[in-house]
Amino acid sequence: MPQATPKPVALTVGVLDPSGGTGVLADLKTFAAHDCYGVAAVAAITAQNTREIRRLQPVDKDLLGLQIQTLLEDVEVAGIKLGLFGARAQMDAAAGCLAPHSQLPVVVDPVFRSPAGVDLLSGKDLAAFRQCMFPLARVLTPNAEEAGLLLGIPVSTLEEMKAAAKLLHEQGVRHVVITGGHLDKPADVYYEGQELEVFSGPRFESPSRHGIGCAFSSALLANLVHGKAVRESVVLAKAYVSQAIARGYPLGAGGARLLNHLFRFAEAPSRPAPVEVLQEEPHR
Repeated sequence: MPQATPKPVALTVGVLDPSGGTGVLADLKTFAAHDCYGVAAVAAITAQNTREIRRLQPVDKDLLGLQIQTLLEDVEVAGIKLGLFGARAQMDAAAGCLAPHSQLPVVVDPVFRSPAGVDLLSGKDLAAFRQCMFPLARVLTPNAEEAGLLLGIPVSTLEEMKAAAKLLHEQGVRHVVITGGHLDKPADVYYEGQELEVFSGPRFESPSRHGIGCAFSSALLANLVHGKAVRESVVLAKAYVSQAIARGYPLGAGGARLLNHLFRFAEAPSRPAPVEVLQEEPHR
């Protein structure tokens, strides 16, 4: 029997969501959908379902560090996605383990607040997030609200998102993607120090935003570990998430419509949702 070709290995570090809609379980499904082998280190455990988070408990920081170090000693990891940590100690532990692996692509997805408005990282730990995560990030993928929290300014409109992307780049982040699913016409802003671009796409009516940011950032990383450039990975990740939303299904007593991370395994390939690229003036 011919031996299977090894898949690139993607590591996700983040929260365990028992519903599978967010966190490392969602990331692993997204990696599988992109022909990657996913491994995970759990930074925090939640008691949550499709409607609410009842408790968030960070794991012991030494255990988190041991999870990451044990994997990196054994598996040839091709890229890393960092999500929710829950507290500063866990961020410090992860950053310490990953600092020697700066050659790997790292996608950092800031998760500070749940869609229901529950704070998942204290305000005093935002500075620690910037200190620990910005040097690691090849790509930072906040939504507009998260970008505003990182910068301490309101970020809501498309113009504010453009300004925020430049400010985050000036603070040391090489590639910034600010997602704008809240806009009347959804659009993501991408900036890497030269040209600012806006990627616009269709709106799919969905009663839930559960896990959209996780799927976008993990899809972005999956494309990076397959050798694609950052800009192309952003476009492909946006198209993937659009299809996962469109093919979502209701789950749970609240009827939340969750993303279908594995739609590619159940359906014939279809053309991705169109992404409109709006060019901006080069950065001066």
